[in-house]
Amino acid sequence: MNQLCSVLAIQFPIIQGGMGNISSPKLAAAVSNAGGLGTIGCGTMTPAEVEERIVATKQLTQKPFALNVPINVNPHTKELLQLAITHKIPVVSLSAGNPTLYIEKLHAHQIRVIAVVASVKQALKAEQGGADVIVAEGYEAAGINSNLELTTFTLIPQVVDAVSVPVVAAGGIGDGRGLAAAFMLGAAGVQMGTRFIATKEMPVHPTYKQRLLDATDAETVILGRSVGQVRRVLQSPYASSLLADEAEGINLVDYQERTSEIFHIKGAIEGQEQAGFMNSGQIAGIIQDLPTVATLIEKMMEEAQNCLNRTLLNNFKDSVRSVQL
Repeated sequence: MNQLCSVLAIQFPIIQGGMGNISSPKLAAAVSNAGGLGTIGCGTMTPAEVEERIVATKQLTQKPFALNVPINVNPHTKELLQLAITHKIPVVSLSAGNPTLYIEKLHAHQIRVIAVVASVKQALKAEQGGADVIVAEGYEAAGINSNLELTTFTLIPQVVDAVSVPVVAAGGIGDGRGLAAAFMLGAAGVQMGTRFIATKEMPVHPTYKQRLLDATDAETVILGRSVGQVRRVLQSPYASSLLADEAEGINLVDYQERTSEIFHIKGAIEGQEQAGFMNSGQIAGIIQDLPTVATLIEKMMEEAQNCLNRTLLNNFKDSVRSVQL
């Protein structure tokens, strides 16, 4: 069995990203029911709001799912982790902060811990702190990213070489070719966010999904470089206004207010491109359909297997040809 699947007790090595306050029990359950690992993201929600989503997810699936806690984003980290313990959630994903402060307590309750990192240094620290899985995320990914801006293709092999626990590739992955590429780089699986937005089960505004279907390879922009808080979103009137404000010297407090989850919801859930933003990874350019989650995962696994088989076959043919020469 794939090492990642064994550690997380899932069928396929595909994890859904957290997605902050637009996180959906319906999507998380669909991913888990299809054999992957669905995730409820805490974003900036209160413990009561998160608990509602946990309960709703448990009503929709009997399979393992994860709780993503963005440590430095949500002020209720300890309470959220207690929810994971109380509800016996088997996997907790820790991002946006130092995961090592919480791993021992989670392990005491037989909870597996995923640490989301953006560099080799962070990966080493997470492994030393006891993380069971490392998600290494390149800045091709949607939403909040590291100021280091390392790409997935360069980051994954370096992290794989540095740690011994399973490594998951995130950022710029949306089909079976990306999954196969992640395997070739040494990863044990992938984490996806943007691709799962464009599925039948994800309850976001139709405009958001259509924007992903229509996206070109250059459809996303980076916000926040001027204030040291990088975020990747779809181009939109709201994003353009933020970039203009950055050019004029927006301060950190105003930037944080204008990129809060309030404006995320306005864009993603309400479809108001003038009043809010829509997170998106660079992978948007390859999205051509809105399948069910089960169909997407099944197709990805088949496509990845075909890619790997072709690679092995071509390598074998090349080897034979070189011997004959």
